[in-house]
Amino acid sequence: MKKLISILLSVSIAAVALAQAPDAGKKAKGHQMDFEKLKAERVAFITSEVGLTSSEAEAFWPIYNRIEAEQKELMMSERKAFMALNKALASGEGDVSALLDSYLDAKAKNVNIHALNVKEYKKVLSVEKLAKFFTCEEKFRRQQIGRLQGHGPGGGKGPGGFPGGKGPRGDKPAKDGKSFQGE
Repeated sequence: MKKLISILLSVSIAAVALAQAPDAGKKAKGHQMDFEKLKAERVAFITSEVGLTSSEAEAFWPIYNRIEAEQKELMMSERKAFMALNKALASGEGDVSALLDSYLDAKAKNVNIHALNVKEYKKVLSVEKLAKFFTCEEKFRRQQIGRLQGHGPGGGKGPGGFPGGKGPRGDKPAKDGKSFQGE
């Protein structure tokens, strides 16, 4: 029953997000609508996969949204640092060492944002649900990549996240599932 309530809550959040999305008549507005639709799909997917109760969802999503906003800022910071480093390399001007350090620092902060906030997540989710959250976020990302590549809604992917369960070069995954080698 609680799972049903969570799913209904997710669907209603998604419906509100879609209702507030701008008209898809113009290209920029259509892009915004796609982004809002994707965001709503992510909310529904995570809520369902993790099995968030309505009270957990109410406490979890504000934390998640705040961290996502921080991550967006960090991504912009990383991009600026990359562009500055790239410009210095192309022009031969500037302190490449300092710019490289700045870029790597920005990149590391972006990668670790969710890990740095695990204590906050643990205040509202059990360790099992937190682990499900991290794994289902990756599942959702892979599913979306599969859609973009034309592999259908599930991505048509097998083990390892590649089509037919084969590796990036078309070979079979190793038995440990971590590396790809021909057999």
